[in-house]
Amino acid sequence: MQEIERKFLVNNLQFKEEATNAFEIAQGFLNTHPERTVRVRIKGQQGFLTVKGKSNESGTSRFEWETEIPVAEAKQLLVLCEKGIIEKKRYHIPHGNHIFEVDEFFGDNEGLIVVEVELQHENETFSKPTWLGKEVTGQPKYYNSQLSKKPYKTWHHE
Repeated sequence: MQEIERKFLVNNLQFKEEATNAFEIAQGFLNTHPERTVRVRIKGQQGFLTVKGKSNESGTSRFEWETEIPVAEAKQLLVLCEKGIIEKKRYHIPHGNHIFEVDEFFGDNEGLIVVEVELQHENETFSKPTWLGKEVTGQPKYYNSQLSKKPYKTWHHE
């Protein structure tokens, strides 16, 4: 029940050509407390309820519990969520021994693309695709729970 992952930006859109599948996601947060988040997600035709704990110091590891719920219930729970529903398209890209999950955001977060790779342990090495950009692991502003409160469109872009 421990999630270990690293987050990156992309430096080009080549990942779309390497994706083996992609699906739409809508998600909201019932709770965005720094110690824990409670997320409701609709991924394709599935609903999920997820609880995540606080990240460790490096931002690579945290507690995560998830269960599937009926999509009709997920839709009802989305109505109860805090302001700021996240809309995105997730791409799965196999590379080396890992699956990279690329989230292309829409709505208030349009223009942001974040990549996550899940690891077995914090210091695990992995092959990096050419489109993998700057690492943003441990930077809270890239957490979906924070993007729901302070969307990408409100950032001061360089």
